[in-house]
Amino acid sequence: MKFKKRVKKNKKRKNIYILPNILTTGNLFFGFFSLISTINGKFSTAAIAIFIAAMFDQLDGRVARLTKSTSCFGGEYDSLADLVSFGIAPGILIFLWALKPYGRLGWLAAFLFVACGALRLARFNVQATNEQSKYFKGLPIPVAASMIASTVLLFNRFKDIIPPKQVPVLILTYILAFLMVSRIKYDSFKDWDTVKQKPFEVMVLIILFIVLLVAEPALMLFLFTLIYILLGPVHSFLEWQKIKKVEKPEKESEEVNY
Repeated sequence: MKFKKRVKKNKKRKNIYILPNILTTGNLFFGFFSLISTINGKFSTAAIAIFIAAMFDQLDGRVARLTKSTSCFGGEYDSLADLVSFGIAPGILIFLWALKPYGRLGWLAAFLFVACGALRLARFNVQATNEQSKYFKGLPIPVAASMIASTVLLFNRFKDIIPPKQVPVLILTYILAFLMVSRIKYDSFKDWDTVKQKPFEVMVLIILFIVLLVAEPALMLFLFTLIYILLGPVHSFLEWQKIKKVEKPEKESEEVNY
């Protein structure tokens, strides 16, 4: 009886470990599908596939934590899938969609995005601990990829209104690459205290987000991603200002004592 119980327990544990890895495979699948769509010139489809891959990326980590099935294998597999879906796929997309006319300068910008994304993932893996951190160091690569995908969707949605895309997109690619390897802090949304303290307000915000997203998906995805990216430098600047204010009285008191 004990042996049978042990076998059942092991089977259950294996099934739990399989689920997050299936979700990671979904992430990888849509990243690869994005690449194929880009090669075939279906840029909007490629951009949407990146967003779907990002959804799978969010799910696999949360499912692994909820089921207590995190593992080194799962972490490495997730990073490899992320490099394809949020590094190579958006890099090829942005090059073929906007940067190809720049020749060497264009593909170097796309390569820099991929390289910085790989470095960001490697740094995250090295510094990762079992404790849930409230902040990410550097822009998360799925957000950088989502910014590129939302830019593609925005330009295609308002192509008659928005001016030529090449120069702004080239600058954006370099900025995203820099932000990924920077030390700027970004909220990880792993701290659920706010949700527990104000569940009604959070629910209203989620409903509002869904309504706006359905009303104008391309514009809203672009704006929400842009706001998140800008919040990092703003938060770092405010922190620096606080530190500066604290240090100033200390220096003044030291001078008076002297």
